[in-house]
Amino acid sequence: MARHHHSVYVIELARTVTLEPKFKRANPDYVEGRPCVYVGMTGLSPDVRFDKHKAGIQSNRFVKEYGQRLLPELYECYNPMPYRAATEMEVELAIALREQGYGVWQG
Repeated sequence: MARHHHSVYVIELARTVTLEPKFKRANPDYVEGRPCVYVGMTGLSPDVRFDKHKAGIQSNRFVKEYGQRLLPELYECYNPMPYRAATEMEVELAIALREQGYGVWQG
C-alpha cells in the first residue's frame, strides 16, 4: 500500500497584498480585517514548501513578497492524503476560506 504524503497548506499573507490589483480582483467579497492567505498543495512537508516559496524556488510571487507564516490550524487536520485528494482539498479549502471573507490566492 502506498504511503500518502501529499498535503494542503495555508500561508498567511501580509494584508498589504490587498493593494495588488490582481489579488483584489480575485477577491471581490473580501471582508476588510479578515486574514489574507495563500492555499496550496505539495508532496513536501508544508514547512519545506514554505521555505522554498520564500527562497524563490518554484515560488508564487504573492507568497515570496507577502508570505508571513504557515497557519497549520487551518490545514493540519487534512494531512497527509493522496495526490488526488490534495488537489481537490486545495480547491475546497480555498472556497471555504473565501466564503468566510478571507482574501485567498490559490496555487
